[in-house]
Amino acid sequence: MRFPLLRPHWLGIHLVALVAVLVCFLLGYWQYERAQRPDRETITNPVEDLASAESIDTLLEPGQYMPQAIANEAVTATGTYDTGRQLLAPALSPEGEEGYYVVVPLVVEDGVAVVVNRGWIPVDAVDAVPPAPQGEVTVRGWLQMPQNEAYRGYSPIVPEGQVARISSALLVNEWPYRLYEGYVTLGEQTPPTPAGADVALKEIPPPDPPQETVWNFRNLSYAAQWWVFGAAAIVFWVSLVRREREEQRAGRESGGSDGAAAPTAEPAQPSADAAAD
Repeated sequence: MRFPLLRPHWLGIHLVALVAVLVCFLLGYWQYERAQRPDRETITNPVEDLASAESIDTLLEPGQYMPQAIANEAVTATGTYDTGRQLLAPALSPEGEEGYYVVVPLVVEDGVAVVVNRGWIPVDAVDAVPPAPQGEVTVRGWLQMPQNEAYRGYSPIVPEGQVARISSALLVNEWPYRLYEGYVTLGEQTPPTPAGADVALKEIPPPDPPQETVWNFRNLSYAAQWWVFGAAAIVFWVSLVRREREEQRAGRESGGSDGAAAPTAEPAQPSADAAAD
């Protein structure tokens, strides 16, 4: 056959090699895509996320530094609102309107409290803030990092009854409690805020899922392994082809030397005695 590498069994080898390389590439690309997703679940459905909220004391201890990794986690806490120490923190509404966040300590145990952001209220309604529920309350919401000094052009001078930003570093000077780092943006509570208030607090939407690329190096290593397997399949296929071609070349050279004609012997020269006769 003029093209040995196109024989049926070689066509099968070519096909297997092609499929192997393609599968390895696709699996590697799939793992590469997965490597760009966050390790933890992002908030995609606020109701479902709150339903599986963890107790805040499983993530933090009072006074403990809050790592960025647990920001936006859904948490729950049970305690009693200290309504007499409620404060207002300057903030914009989701639509950009001037107003305030309503911040209150939720006392979860003796001398320990969680900072709860109940919601937003416009400037002209600060005298009509709806009362918080009395007695034991269970809150569910999203754990947020403390607001830093860059928040809305921080100013340390605020009127009485307000706090410049929601930060335990400031609130420990206002409240006689050990505080959990960060604060909880209220999603729901039991019992709910009493009905009948002239002004309702505007609920704060849950935080957006992270937009930046967060690399998962375990999946990235899996992607590299699949691509290495694909490269190995290519190398193996090339080595088979090269060996086949070398064997064919050696066979042709061997066959040519066996079939060559022997050199013709030169005729013998007559001896001097024969010439004399």
